Amino acid sequence: MIDPDPDFKPLVGVADEIDQGLRRVLAPNPSPMTFRGTNTYLLGTRGIAVIDPGPDDPAHLAALLATLLPGQHISHIIVTHAHLDHSPLSRRLARITGAPVLAFGDALAGRSAIMQQLAASGLVGGGEGVDAAFAPDVITQDGAEIVGDGWRLEVIHTPGHFGNHISLGWNDTLFCGDLVMGWASSLVSPPDGDLSDFMASCRRLRAMPWRRFHPGHGAAIDAPLARLDWLIDHRLSRETAILAALNEGPACSQALAHRIYTTTPAHLMPAATRNVLAHLVDLTFKSAVAPIGPLAASARFAHLKN
Repeated sequence: MIDPDPDFKPLVGVADEIDQGLRRVLAPNPSPMTFRGTNTYLLGTRGIAVIDPGPDDPAHLAALLATLLPGQHISHIIVTHAHLDHSPLSRRLARITGAPVLAFGDALAGRSAIMQQLAASGLVGGGEGVDAAFAPDVITQDGAEIVGDGWRLEVIHTPGHFGNHISLGWNDTLFCGDLVMGWASSLVSPPDGDLSDFMASCRRLRAMPWRRFHPGHGAAIDAPLARLDWLIDHRLSRETAILAALNEGPACSQALAHRIYTTTPAHLMPAATRNVLAHLVDLTFKSAVAPIGPLAASARFAHLKN
């Protein structure tokens, strides 16, 4: 498989200063879904905010604690969303440091009604895995401010990749979690991911004058508005392809994924199938398609032509 960003090769466990008062530590969890691994960010020069502590890995915990210089302490632990590659280490880090864990809510918070319906039908799994035990000490709301020692973050609820997903505005820079990445399009895997919410979140961020995005995986994005345009256009093109395929007759998400993702490696096809399902649910909500029978992952869908 072609490396999507050969220039981004930070050393695992090493704190790289990537902006004034901001360091990044790469977790040792590379995979097709996490790229080089999870980016954990340390914001501040005295009281430090740890953004996305990452997987429950002793080596990564030791690396984060080793970044603390004399006079520094961890004052806040902020989780963008409750996937297993972002949130689990928050519990041990909180016990050691005494810092509170902040997030939008537990792993079910922010889930839309239609995704609750899918979950109730038995649809689970897919993607990076859910940290079902995650529970923050402090629940942050959309529009809230998290204020620390010399830094201030604006909480923006950006569901789509995950229901409880937040982004964090720091002046003209955004910590965007897994909503936006430069090396790949974000996975939207129902019932945890919701494409209707994803598109709304992308359009909401597109209306703001950001200079740079720091994603949960991969390099910083220095043209964030252009990247948002690409993500929106990419999803619209997938929607067009799905509707065109359904013109040939009803089909399920797996069959459609194999028709549309013709160059995708076999080990990534389950994720591609989830992405197609996300589109089909969104198109159902927009009355462009309809499931034949109950709405479920295995359902066949028909195009509702005008």
